[in-house]
Amino acid sequence: MELRPGQVAVVTGAASGIGLAMARRFAADGLKVVLADVEEAALDKAAADLRGTGAEVHARVVDVSERDSVTELADAAYDAYGAVHVLCNNAGVGSGAEGRMWEHEPNDWKWAFAVNVWGVFHGVQAFLPRMLAGGEPGHVVNTSSGDGGIAPLPTASVYAVTKAAVVTLTESLYAHLKAEHARVGASVLFPGPHMLRTGLWESHRNRPERYAKQRPRRTPYRSLGQWEAAMKEAGQEVRFTPVEEVADFVADGIREDRFWLLPESEHSDRQIRARSQSMLDRADPSYLEPFILD
Repeated sequence: MELRPGQVAVVTGAASGIGLAMARRFAADGLKVVLADVEEAALDKAAADLRGTGAEVHARVVDVSERDSVTELADAAYDAYGAVHVLCNNAGVGSGAEGRMWEHEPNDWKWAFAVNVWGVFHGVQAFLPRMLAGGEPGHVVNTSSGDGGIAPLPTASVYAVTKAAVVTLTESLYAHLKAEHARVGASVLFPGPHMLRTGLWESHRNRPERYAKQRPRRTPYRSLGQWEAAMKEAGQEVRFTPVEEVADFVADGIREDRFWLLPESEHSDRQIRARSQSMLDRADPSYLEPFILD
């Protein structure tokens, strides 16, 4: 589809990071933008900044893990603008799980799935029927990750499992839309190709009480800055992809109706080949060995 002035884009997780960058890009293309985020203060600031550039913005506090909250977002978007052309199910959290998988707290899994998987599904169910009924070209972008979407990083296994689910969900959505000969397309986004400076590292700041940890963490949460410093101290170079580049990649992918919004990367390509070959050979997943901890 073409991105044209006057169209409407809805972005979840839009108060910062990739979500805000996508909203800014859509606004620069002349689209009206609906910003959704669970963090009210950051959302208000993002909306004010966008309005300061002349963008038409509607902002709403939304908890994507709650079906009614996402349904109310869809109601508000259609009440405000009468249509939605682009839906970016982008909200996501890290689980905060520690230790081996059998040591994880159930609430770590429940919270990550509620946001990262159920949040995407809620977006699809709340918006897709209306987008299809409108009969106009449209597009859905679901945010996954190389961690899980390509191959899991065992030290972040809960997050990886949720992001693998997003890939399969979006593949299925693509097939269903094609079967309906719909004018709405679907894409799965792998932000990158390098690390990103986003609020994902501080997801715990928005963790709701219903998914609270049942026991104290053994180690403090580590910020992105602390992780970066540790990597540099270990002599490992850390490269970052600006979130604005991710947003441009998404806009181009929508225009070109590409399903795999997967930036070129030798590292990702090696992982994809190694994982695929392991499956074809019915061999053990040796591609995980560099990440296996003692």
